[in-house]
Amino acid sequence: MTKKPLSPAGDAVDAILAQWARERPDLDASPMGPIGRIKRCAALIEQSLDANFAQFGLSFWEFDMLAALRRSGAPYRLSPTELFSTLMVTSGTMTHRLKRLEASGWIERVPNALDARSMLVQLTKRGFKLIDEAVTAHVEKERALLQPLPGATLAALNTHLSALLAVLEGSAGSAEEAQGG
Repeated sequence: MTKKPLSPAGDAVDAILAQWARERPDLDASPMGPIGRIKRCAALIEQSLDANFAQFGLSFWEFDMLAALRRSGAPYRLSPTELFSTLMVTSGTMTHRLKRLEASGWIERVPNALDARSMLVQLTKRGFKLIDEAVTAHVEKERALLQPLPGATLAALNTHLSALLAVLEGSAGSAEEAQGG
């Protein structure tokens, strides 16, 4: 049995748009095109990166936390508040995750020399070695995912996504301000 193309352009989003055009000709569903493709790309990228992280015994969030500590620079230490601000998670989520990373031997909590009431989160030697290996593989995986795109296409994509991100982050900031946050 031969597979029929989903649409003239050949992707699932075009098929969805064609269905909406057929069922709701009064509705301009064109925003579903770029949003649908961004969501589909994000899901496929996440799936590929998750498989890459699994080779190191890491989940996405574990990689993200260890990478945040590693890129902070020597001595690879941050306060829990700095970490959860960087990673945009709640303090409750952060506490649970820190316990798991500590149990794995990848981080340790050390006293804060500037504030005896608080602790800092620091990469262990084992965590440092792991994240350095994992981030190298991560960058290579990302490079492989993007490699089929010509340089000019990739540069244009990056420019357009950066512009969209600025708009969305501005909208999110405006919504927070409107709600008094």
